[in-house]
Amino acid sequence: MRYRVTHSTGYLYSAPASLSQNELLLHPRGSTWQTVENFQLEVVPSPQHQASRIDYFGNRVDLFMVQHPHDSLSITTTSTVATSAPESPPPETTPGWEETAGLLRSMSLSESELDAVRFVFESPFCVNNRDVKDYGSRSFTPGTPILAGALDLMTRIHKEFAYDKEASTVDSTVEHVLATSKGVCQDFAHLAISCLRSLGLAARYVSGYLETLPPPGKPRLVGADASHAWFSVFVPGFGWVDLDPTNNQASGESYITVAWGRDYGDVTPVKGVVMGGGTHQLSVTVDVAPLDRGENPAAPV
Repeated sequence: MRYRVTHSTGYLYSAPASLSQNELLLHPRGSTWQTVENFQLEVVPSPQHQASRIDYFGNRVDLFMVQHPHDSLSITTTSTVATSAPESPPPETTPGWEETAGLLRSMSLSESELDAVRFVFESPFCVNNRDVKDYGSRSFTPGTPILAGALDLMTRIHKEFAYDKEASTVDSTVEHVLATSKGVCQDFAHLAISCLRSLGLAARYVSGYLETLPPPGKPRLVGADASHAWFSVFVPGFGWVDLDPTNNQASGESYITVAWGRDYGDVTPVKGVVMGGGTHQLSVTVDVAPLDRGENPAAPV
């Protein structure tokens, strides 16, 4: 699959802002299953300073600073990405979860796998407590293969939690999600990661995009897509497997990976500071358009 992704963020200020400094994690990652063919960033008004760097997790971060008075700010990225479906091992052939936890605890891993250890510990959005561990343990009875348990956890979250945009905010905790049984993709990813880490397993948060389809007979709405999030579990001897509890499936060619980290805080798409500006109105639109194909792919919403 090939996609063109357009991500637009706009700020309208009630009074002129004298300075705006921002950090963006909007550049898709390259991998064995994803090739970034093109990436363009447009900022209006034009920034006086602009740079990029690679963060601790290997994500590209774009930075810019607008240093003259402005009453609005527009950030638009356009990416062309080619994707393929990531491979994954048969779940029942993967190591038991206890063995996996033991390997991570003792760091008895190959050199290329040692980075997984950093994703075992708590992080600001992913906690380790008794309620989380009890919920996760139901998918990991003694001897359960690591990937089979992770798939079961994914399915349980999909079935037992309602997708509700009004039920949580960007700062909602895992405890809140467990108490209400409602949330969005970010919440479900944080819950799954917390459950896995509470058992000594390695899991990371993945941000990206997923093409969405309109109702039958209706045209695809430009800008109707949104940023998406899912989780990735570490499988010894294989690597990482991406799972999406919002849609109850492993990631496929319709998934576009942008960044990964411990939780949402590590991969926030746009964050920064502004001096002045008064109050502001925020608008965000995302469009994921398939290329070189007459029809949309059969991807979940």
